[in-house]
Amino acid sequence: MSYPYPPQSPAETPTCYRHPDRQTYVRCTRCGRYICPECMRAAAVGHQCVECVNEGAKSVRAPRTQFGGVQRSGAPLLTYGLIAVNVVMFVLQMASGNLESQFTLWPPGIALHDQWYRLVTSMFLHYGAMHLLFNMWALYVVGPPLEAWLGRLRFGVLYALSGLGGSVLVYLLSPLESATAGASGAIFGLFGAIFIVARQLNLDVRWIGAVVVLNLVFTFAGPALGAGAISWQGHIGGLVTGALVAAAFVYAPRERRNVIQAGVSVAFVLLFAAAVWWRTNDLLTTFGYA
Repeated sequence: MSYPYPPQSPAETPTCYRHPDRQTYVRCTRCGRYICPECMRAAAVGHQCVECVNEGAKSVRAPRTQFGGVQRSGAPLLTYGLIAVNVVMFVLQMASGNLESQFTLWPPGIALHDQWYRLVTSMFLHYGAMHLLFNMWALYVVGPPLEAWLGRLRFGVLYALSGLGGSVLVYLLSPLESATAGASGAIFGLFGAIFIVARQLNLDVRWIGAVVVLNLVFTFAGPALGAGAISWQGHIGGLVTGALVAAAFVYAPRERRNVIQAGVSVAFVLLFAAAVWWRTNDLLTTFGYA
């Protein structure tokens, strides 16, 4: 018996594009390549390969907070990071005898020796364990909700500007012989910010208002009660800065939110720079260098 055509060989069994030694008949629903069970990723329809899943994830926008920040799940890493930095600096401060003299906010050091870094480094030093514990406890309480509401970037900007606001007012108004340190300016900024943000979210702000009032009372009455010197300039500067920055963050119109938030942040930096420049020239004149 003869055949008109020679018999055909069976079709070659397809293999996984990532593992050529594994036979499979399943294709990626996106690119059409054959994939083995190890390379399959469940999709809305069928399965996709690893590359297609990763490529699709790039086009998915991260969820945003109500005020434009990137919404992240899990622990408030920036809050915990700030606490860790303050604790590490306190340990170094205790181990080194001259750290305070080099990095606290001492006005003549800024004006006469161009030690501008003191405006920032003083935010991470503390006079004693109780000073550190109180500030870190306050940061632990108010930091996580603010970081969740604003997003990590905006929370970081808020903290930095509040701390700088406190430092600048200390530089402008504190006695020349004073040496100021502490995260209190940034903490008071968070107090003012959480009051503003909670009001915008229609939350009960009575307890926040009570905390702010009690801390202000302690700021001015503390020295008379034997609590030692308290920098009211740092507290007030941080509180006002934090409240104003938070108001710009949460009340900015949605269609221009990013531009307004960035513009206000830059405006505060320029305002602080102008205030420091003016104070420096004033002190140089006072010391007879201008």
